Parts: sequence; structure tokens; C-alpha cells
Amino acid sequence: MKRFLIAASLIALASSPALARDQIRIVGSSTVYPFTTAVAEQFGKTSGMKTPVVESTGTGGGMKLFCAGVGVEHPDFTNASRAIKKGEFEDCVKNGVTEVVEMKVGFDGLSIANSAKAPEVKLTKQQVFLALAKQVPDKDGKLIANPYTMWNEIDPSLPAQKIEVYGPPPTSGTRDSFMELVMEKGAESFDSLKELKKSDAKAFEAVWKSMREDGAFIEAGENDNLIVQKLSSNPNAIGIFGFANVAENAQLQALEIDGVKPTFETIASGEYKVARPLFVYAKKQHVGVIPGMAEFVAEYTSEKAIGEEGYLSEKGLIPLPGAEGEAVRAAVNAMTVLTADQVK
Repeated sequence: MKRFLIAASLIALASSPALARDQIRIVGSSTVYPFTTAVAEQFGKTSGMKTPVVESTGTGGGMKLFCAGVGVEHPDFTNASRAIKKGEFEDCVKNGVTEVVEMKVGFDGLSIANSAKAPEVKLTKQQVFLALAKQVPDKDGKLIANPYTMWNEIDPSLPAQKIEVYGPPPTSGTRDSFMELVMEKGAESFDSLKELKKSDAKAFEAVWKSMREDGAFIEAGENDNLIVQKLSSNPNAIGIFGFANVAENAQLQALEIDGVKPTFETIASGEYKVARPLFVYAKKQHVGVIPGMAEFVAEYTSEKAIGEEGYLSEKGLIPLPGAEGEAVRAAVNAMTVLTADQVK
């Protein structure tokens, strides 16, 4: 019955001018938003079709909207600064979104940044963990409530400034990536927590996933511009961003992490370890119903967009290596759908 209703809704969408939508709708990640917006604008200029509407809802929020169903009231694409999660994929299938196409469009370095007017600070993943985790190990390896209020209490080489870090909420893919690439790795740098990981993986996970709630870490929403404003007015504060947001903003400077500063070159080479792939997901069931979807996919995955000399590289997107880029392009243009065993 569910399949019948989905099919009926698609037929109605395609056959009824009153119901049909002639403009692509895209939701999702604030990190991927500027790249997708650039592609949408190029598509609008060159395709003869309407420029797609792109909304910044955060990765988690975008997945929720995208997976809610098939039909004109649901978005056609969602941006994501991480891969789709198993639970999200299952929600898609449950709601009839059974044909999802994954577009891996490039890489982004996760950046910890401060105001360009402030002194540069060099950090390690361990120091960031000690600054932001709800519980940290003491000298004997015992977990205690985070006692640090100043950066120099963590390490005398750090500034005598209050710990104040603005970051994204749990619905953000940037938050997910930050937790896995910085907080988890920082936790693993302690012998006591390494042992905890071996003896009780769930307890270890609870440690690195729990952020302090005493004001040192401030959830600033999905709008990165708000964090930029906070840093501009408070040079002692630090913010968490995608590299592209920092590269495009002269008010910010990216900080070294473990001795490496994020740049186009260090991210592309793999030298900068705090990096992640970026994705766009397409709803294949809308292709041929919502005008321009296949053409938009072709534009997004074209060499002129995501290649080494593509216009998205000028905005900070780190391109896929040549062979991987070609493989992604072939799979996406063939509209190859994700299967459950491909989703973690």
C-alpha cells in the first residue's frame, strides 16, 4: 500500500501543473551551503531553468527534511558535512525515500579559528579535549569534572585567557566531525582513556562525546556568521568552522592543530589531519519529475565545478583526487543508489 501511495503521489506530481514544482529545493549543511549555492547560481545562469532554492538547515536538520518523504512538499537534495547515518537512511526507507544517490563532492578541513586581530594560538587535540570535555583525567588518570577555566591552566605556553569556544549544535555535521576528529583523538592521547576504550568502549564514548556545560563551550546555532560576529567582538574567544568559512573570511585566522595549519595544500595532501569529506544527497525518485535535477547533478560533479581548477576550489573546496573524482562522477551521473550495506 505504501508503494502504491508513493507511486500515486509521484504520478500526480508529474501530471498536475497546479501541483508541480518547477524549481529545485535543497536543504542541509551550513558548511556545504556556499558551494551548493555557487553551483545553483551557475546552473541558473547557464541551464535556462530556474535557480535552485538552497536553505541552510544544518546536516541533521537537512536529513530530517530530506528523509521525510517523496513529493513536491519534500526537498530534492540535502547537503551534508558527513556521510548519511544508518538511522537516517532507515528513516528515509521507512518514509518511502528508497532511492538515495550519494554525491561526494570534495573535502573540507575543520578549523579552529579566532579573530584575525587576536594573537595566533597553537593548539593540540589533547589541549582542546582538556578545554572542552565535561570530564577529564587528573594526574592519576581518574576522571574528574573539568576544572580548567583558563587556557594557561592547561598548558603554561597557552595565553592567560578565559576558555570561551563557540561551536555548532549537535544537529550539525561540523559538530559530528569535530567530536570524532578532535575530541575523540584528544581523549585517545591519554593512557588511562586508551585503557578505558579497551575495557569499556561505551564509557569511553561517553567521555569524548560529553561537552562541558558551564559556559566554556557555547552552542552558537547553525549560522556561522553569528560565530564570526562573536569572535570579532571578543578577540579572546575561539570558534569552530569549516575551512572554507575561514578561508573566505578575512576577519578570521585558522589556528595550528598538532603543528599543522589548515591550508588548501595541507588538507589536500593529508598533512592536516582534521579534515572530512563533504556530500550532497539526491532523491532519485524526484528525477524526471522536478525539472533540472539530472542537469544540476551533472553541473555539480563536472570538472569545471569540483575539479582542481574548478570554480568551487576558489571558494575553498578541496577537490577529490583525479581517479576518485572520475569514479564519483560516473556513479552519480548513472544515478547509482545507496544500499543499506554501504551505510554505517
